[in-house]
Amino acid sequence: MTPVTVPWVRTRLRAAPGAAVALAVLVAVTACLAAAFPRTLDRYTDAGLRRAVERAPADVTGVQVSAAPDPGADARAAQDGLRPRQLTAAYRSVLSIVERPLVVDEEQSSYGVRVTDGLPSPEKWLPRPDGLPAEMVLAAPQGLDGHARLRSGRLPKVPGGRADASTTRVEAAVTEETARTLHMEVGSVVHVVGDRELTVRVTGILTPERPDGAYWSVDPVLRTPSLRRVPGPAGAPSPTYWVGGLLLAPEAGPALLGSAPVVRYWHLAPDPDALHSRDLDPLASAVASVESGPALQRLHATISPLTDATTGLDDVLTTYGQLDDDIGPLVAVAASGSGTVAAVVLLMAGGLAADRRRAELALLRARGASAAGLAGRLLAETAVVAVPAGALGLGTALLALPGARLLPALWAAAAVTAVACLALPLRATAAHRRVRVHDGRRDAASPRASRRRTVAELTVVVLALGAVEMLRRRGATDGAGDLVAMAPVLVGVIAALVLVRLYPLPLRGLARPARRLRGAVGPLALARAGRTSASTVLPLLALLTAFTVAAFGGSVLSGVADARDRAALLAVGADARVEAAEPLPSGLPGRLGQVPGVREVTEAGVDWLAKTPDGRQSLPLAGVDPGTYAALAGRTGLGAFPEGRLTRPDGTESRSGEAVLPALASPAVAERFGSGAFHLRLADGNTATLRIVLVRDRTPAVYGDDFLVVDRAGLPTGSVPPNVLLLTGDDLDAGALHREADDVGTVHLRSEQRDTYVDSPLQSGAERIYTAAVAAGAGYAALALLLSLASAAPERAALLARLRTMGLTRAQGRRLLVLESLPQALPAALGGILTGWAAVRLLSPGIDLTTIAMSTTTSPVGRAELRADPWWLAVPAVTVLVLAVGVAALQAWWSGRRGAVTELRAGDAR
Repeated sequence: MTPVTVPWVRTRLRAAPGAAVALAVLVAVTACLAAAFPRTLDRYTDAGLRRAVERAPADVTGVQVSAAPDPGADARAAQDGLRPRQLTAAYRSVLSIVERPLVVDEEQSSYGVRVTDGLPSPEKWLPRPDGLPAEMVLAAPQGLDGHARLRSGRLPKVPGGRADASTTRVEAAVTEETARTLHMEVGSVVHVVGDRELTVRVTGILTPERPDGAYWSVDPVLRTPSLRRVPGPAGAPSPTYWVGGLLLAPEAGPALLGSAPVVRYWHLAPDPDALHSRDLDPLASAVASVESGPALQRLHATISPLTDATTGLDDVLTTYGQLDDDIGPLVAVAASGSGTVAAVVLLMAGGLAADRRRAELALLRARGASAAGLAGRLLAETAVVAVPAGALGLGTALLALPGARLLPALWAAAAVTAVACLALPLRATAAHRRVRVHDGRRDAASPRASRRRTVAELTVVVLALGAVEMLRRRGATDGAGDLVAMAPVLVGVIAALVLVRLYPLPLRGLARPARRLRGAVGPLALARAGRTSASTVLPLLALLTAFTVAAFGGSVLSGVADARDRAALLAVGADARVEAAEPLPSGLPGRLGQVPGVREVTEAGVDWLAKTPDGRQSLPLAGVDPGTYAALAGRTGLGAFPEGRLTRPDGTESRSGEAVLPALASPAVAERFGSGAFHLRLADGNTATLRIVLVRDRTPAVYGDDFLVVDRAGLPTGSVPPNVLLLTGDDLDAGALHREADDVGTVHLRSEQRDTYVDSPLQSGAERIYTAAVAAGAGYAALALLLSLASAAPERAALLARLRTMGLTRAQGRRLLVLESLPQALPAALGGILTGWAAVRLLSPGIDLTTIAMSTTTSPVGRAELRADPWWLAVPAVTVLVLAVGVAALQAWWSGRRGAVTELRAGDAR
């Protein structure tokens, strides 16, 4: 008779399809999130680097290689070196010498021959603003026909087909901006004077393709004429003159030899699409090699010993690297915290499955199954579900986030899949390493933990405390990036282990006096809540880590928002500002007051040209109404003051200018003039006598470090008319404000100013990642709490069934489960608040939010510090309490509907 073998995996999947589907969904979502994180990080860091390079001027980011003709070469060799064939060969050599990962954008790169300085032209018909002759920059660029289209005429040629140092007549094209500004047209003849006179005839007018591209922007005078000033001493008149560009034929380079000093140039534009943040250090090395390293030595050997290479790309990379270094630790905190919570949930899912199958696995061990064989079977049945789910999550992340590296995402998804596959086998092997017939009651806990567990917990706590202390001493800099990233986990581990050990003690102490109370619900709830086991550590660790990430992330996001809002308020002075150089119409404040959202309109007159007594320095003077202006300063927090201190003295005549007016001044102005009276000459010639009585760092009407504020009624009539309106309100209608005031002044909105501080994808990307990490951590923490409650659900249901046979009502059953859950949920909530606060306090000295808030290392409002946000501390705690109590009440209600018969079947192990 042939024995029948039952396939293990198929049988288990058919027996519990719901659990298999739930595991697949959990693994797929977690793998997708894990794979999405490094790809999102790559995308926004690459975008930040490309934005930094694209925003910098092309002459800064490009590598400019130049070489003068070799002074030792004969005339023919010098001329041949300026011809297109040799220039192109040298260009190919330069491209081959540039090291990766610095990739050159050949479409926007340029090369050719040009004079080193502009040559004056004696033509009288060229514009002469101050009587000085215009100067012309002559260049023979290669590839001109591919970067411009003809608007009129034709491209220049070389008369006779070949130019040399004796050529005196050449043809040129000009851009349409040059033609319009310098009054040129097809057929114009321009004489330029250098070592010898050169006659240039304009044969065509061009429209540049991509005028903002590197081809036309490295040497912008070839595209757009420049009005320059003659250098001179400070205060002396400096006449101006025009400088324009003449674009010769590519073959006309040798003709420039006899007219002026020339250079061969190769302007290499970096390819933005090939820039990656992960290559920042190799990029800096490649740039340094071209500027002063091995690549430059090869250029000397290939082209000329006089070859020089300059670029500002290294400065751009350094600035970007500093921004990335400042933002990186913040993102790492979110990633490590959320990743830890997700890993805990996967482990808890495996533990829940092992607990539910405890009797089955114990029976298999009792019948001869080895621990290794049992682990192998459990690994196989888990892998059949988890591996396809992990692959699905990875594929979803790859499709949703293209254009990033594959390997980090693959490793992240593989790690998630491995944890999901190993959680059940390892937990089952640990629980059933010995063959047992009966496990005893699961709700019973030994009064004293094992020595092995105590030593392990003490070791973990000591290591975590040491790491936290090191982090506190070193801050977020000086190579402590890994510790910064692990801060939520370290604090969560310490708090979880301490809470698991401590919170049962007071509950056990209260259980004895609670027995004297009437009824059994209270004492029974305390007795059951006082029992704990090692399985409580994981859900508590998940909750506390999620608390820490939420508190830290919320504090980061709120700190960034506060810094931007404060900087915008300082720049605008209120929620909106309307200002003009001339007095504003008298009816404008009334019209603006009717705009939706506007509550108050405060007038101010600012004299930007008021002079100090010596007449050498301008000092902004604001004339205001003390009452309304004091209220505005108080609402905005910009230098609040009592209005009575600024009101003009009684009986002062506004026309006299003789009475001494009290003034509010900045610290710098107060230090300069002291407390004595001084005179100030206003822009209209009148004089005001002031005495500083108040000193404030900021004031709404004037931005800057130097200002004076006085009562406008005490100034000579008409001296400082209102030219600034400061508006406060909520949800201002920007369109209506612009419609009302754009014709008479300039409108500045606080909201628009705040948006300007988000200057790099690094900032916006980090904020989005932080928001997503906090949301994911919160979701996994809630799932951890539900899994923890679900693991005890069968035992609770059986307890309620037994107690109902003894007369316990449904209402008492609900109260029992709710009271039992509170002593565990309440310490978790309070511990979460404490861990979140501790993490923020720990990291705040070493973390500066200025960079992520303002995209620079400096801010007009000073250092943006990390502070604990009470809202982000309280909301997660309340959510945990509500969720725990709600689940307990729901479980009691559901158990009451099922009845007690199902739970009390004979032979069930409870």
